[in-house]
Amino acid sequence: MANPTSIRLLVAEDVPQVSQHVRNLLSVQAQVKLLEVLSDGSKVVEASQQLRPDVVLVDLLLQGKMKGPQLIEKLRDSGLDIPVVVLTVPQHPLARDPERGVDAVLTLPFSGFELVNTLAHVLRDRQAQSAGACRVVSVFSPKGGVGKTTIAFNLAVALSQLGASTALIDGSLQYGDLRALLKVPSDVPSILDLPTDRVQESDLREVMWRDPAGIDILLAPPRVEMAEMVTPRDVEKTVSLLRRLYHAVVIDTPSVLSEITLGFLDASDVIVSIVTYDSTTIHNTIAVSEAFASIGYSSEKVHYLVNRSDSSGGISREELVRALGRKPEFEVVSDGRLVVQANNEGMPFVVSSPDAAVSRDVRRIATTLLGRPVGAIVRN
Repeated sequence: MANPTSIRLLVAEDVPQVSQHVRNLLSVQAQVKLLEVLSDGSKVVEASQQLRPDVVLVDLLLQGKMKGPQLIEKLRDSGLDIPVVVLTVPQHPLARDPERGVDAVLTLPFSGFELVNTLAHVLRDRQAQSAGACRVVSVFSPKGGVGKTTIAFNLAVALSQLGASTALIDGSLQYGDLRALLKVPSDVPSILDLPTDRVQESDLREVMWRDPAGIDILLAPPRVEMAEMVTPRDVEKTVSLLRRLYHAVVIDTPSVLSEITLGFLDASDVIVSIVTYDSTTIHNTIAVSEAFASIGYSSEKVHYLVNRSDSSGGISREELVRALGRKPEFEVVSDGRLVVQANNEGMPFVVSSPDAAVSRDVRRIATTLLGRPVGAIVRN
């Protein structure tokens, strides 16, 4: 989700005067970005999947193919986990009821201050609920070959070692990097084995691969062409459900900014962007940082991790800091022989060589991301 100072808003409103009123209120402030105003309620869920708003504003009296109450219910059941603010009039009072998909109510007439404050409040509440229950971390890099999958796997295991029940998602849907790394048989279930209409907790547990290191893994499809069968909606529903079942979720994302990748990144509390002392990787990282800023990701959401930090390749740390515009939050040293051997054995190096410097670096990152000291997790 975006930072509360950059709220992405989608509006479902079929009364031109009210639409214009909302536009006018938002035109004189910078906290809310109006994505679109839709007069047809039947198009709102699909638009939400594509535009990824932080909040949806729905007119209770919306007419047409899908009435306001129907749209509110459909958004609640969509698995998108987007807070909904309902707009109404004094003649049709409505009470806030999150269980029914009504996160807040605005009664006409309202001021711009009331509108922005309400949107910010419901977004903060939703983010606080998510942060309190689970930490979702995407491990990303705009270039391959930087150790992204290895870091994601070992980070997930390190989080589990801290006492957090942890799920790892193989987000590289086309090539199934984790399936290859762990030598998982092709007949083991994948994200495609989840029902497409409504994912339930029991369905999810049946398809998770239990790794000997103590984490549950949701694998990518076993064949390249199957990746196209996974939709952004599947991604959003799955991550939303995993939040309710685990203390931590780690996502090994693809390097391409597709709709699927953005679905994973949007659903994450933190993006760990891996960079190395390589000019191409640094260039791509800077380009992606600009894209992240235009999307609305805050600097607090994106953390930089310098992998193989003791192998500078002729680029100084000062040059890297200048290129990124800030100091990287994390560093992991290189230990090629140890890491390659662990990968070839399908073992996390944080387990096979817990005292190695590379393992200590990853455990420090896990402790920081979890936001709690070792042993502070209490299992449900």
